[in-house]
Amino acid sequence: MAGINNYSSLKFQAERGLHDEQHPEKGHPGSRDLPTTYSPSKHLGSSVDRREKSMVENINADQDAINRIQYLNPEHAALSLPLGKHKVLDKYSDAQEDDTSVRKYLVMGVQWVSLVTENLLSHPFIVLRRQCQVYNASRRYHLHPFTLLPSIVHLHRRQGLTTLWKGVGSCLLVRGMTLAIDDFISKCTSWPKEVNSRTTLKRFGQHILLKCISIGLVVPFHAASLVETVQSDIASEKPGLFDVFREGSLRLFYWSSPQKGRMLPAWALIGPSVSFGITKYLFNLVIRGVSSRIMRRRITNQSQDSQGGKFHDSSLEHQNAEVYANLIAILTTEAIFFPFETILHRLQLQGTRTIIDNLDNGYDVVPILTNYQGVVDCYQTTIVSEGVCGLYKGFGAMILQFVAHVAVIKLAKWVVNQIAEVISNRPPARIVQYYNLDGIACSRSTTLSPSISSTEMEDNSVGQNSLD
Repeated sequence: MAGINNYSSLKFQAERGLHDEQHPEKGHPGSRDLPTTYSPSKHLGSSVDRREKSMVENINADQDAINRIQYLNPEHAALSLPLGKHKVLDKYSDAQEDDTSVRKYLVMGVQWVSLVTENLLSHPFIVLRRQCQVYNASRRYHLHPFTLLPSIVHLHRRQGLTTLWKGVGSCLLVRGMTLAIDDFISKCTSWPKEVNSRTTLKRFGQHILLKCISIGLVVPFHAASLVETVQSDIASEKPGLFDVFREGSLRLFYWSSPQKGRMLPAWALIGPSVSFGITKYLFNLVIRGVSSRIMRRRITNQSQDSQGGKFHDSSLEHQNAEVYANLIAILTTEAIFFPFETILHRLQLQGTRTIIDNLDNGYDVVPILTNYQGVVDCYQTTIVSEGVCGLYKGFGAMILQFVAHVAVIKLAKWVVNQIAEVISNRPPARIVQYYNLDGIACSRSTTLSPSISSTEMEDNSVGQNSLD
């Protein structure tokens, strides 16, 4: 506005002086002294034209600077877009912060869904897998899931839909008992329940010792839970909710000769179970750490590449990476340690007089009669009588388990994205890409300061020129 006022006053004075030179009035000083041959009007007119042209350019520069400042202002940024686009941008910009907070809670929901799927929804496949593992005389090994489908259909027709959910209560109780023992030992000894990359070697050793004690105490109860999981509903009595504690306590405190026929004592089971459990746990930690680092590095590289024009919330991607890293670790660990689990389950079930469903056809029931002397004898007998594939009986059930697990996580993630778009009023991905809303939102935050500083410098220079 100061430039406009200066321009108006200077222009008025220049026009008045030009009028006085061309039309001198009476009494005007110097009007009679000027010679008739000298014409200063032409020289003065060219000077005024140059000054007027310079001032108009400065005023135009001021107006451009004002327009740029208004464009960079969030309240006026939408004015630069065509009609119809600025409404989408306004909704998108106002919902950025709400969108981030909503997505954090929804990603936590995906993590809970993954946890529930791992501990509850996967139970029917665990039942199928364990029944295949402990049946040493089966003709079908079920190495792929297609051979299991007819048996599953026959089981449902004969025993109902709940036949594959047997033992779910005892499994959850054993897992809760494991967490309770970990917490009790940690509070009594100050040993850490969890470890991370910053844990010292001493603290890590204490954590491993805590896990060894916890696994050793839970082994008898896990064996009792295994019996409830694999026994047939139509050939056995349904156990009570807390029978797993009674049966586990009997096996825990009975260390001498076997209680029932060929049942192995607790000392013969605790050693292999602790070795198997701690090795599996350490392998899971390594795979999960490696997978998490690879996925985090990939996310970091993608966020660095997209900093030039897109809005990217890497924290949410890191949370998703943890979910998938945990899934990869579980899948890899279960696949590699599957033969050792088969041997351990056969030792734990021996001597319990358990009758299971015959998964060769899904109609019959068969007793489990084995006489293994230990881990080595169980391995050698299995290799001789069933071959190497005998250690992988029921592997198809594990494939079905992880296919269902991945499908549930994918479905939960899709639902979360739909809910986030509805709650935060975020436009669909096609609209964001078409209008380049992410690029506008990012450029607004990255180019505001340098643009304003350059505009201020230009404004100062325009003011100085106008004053001159």
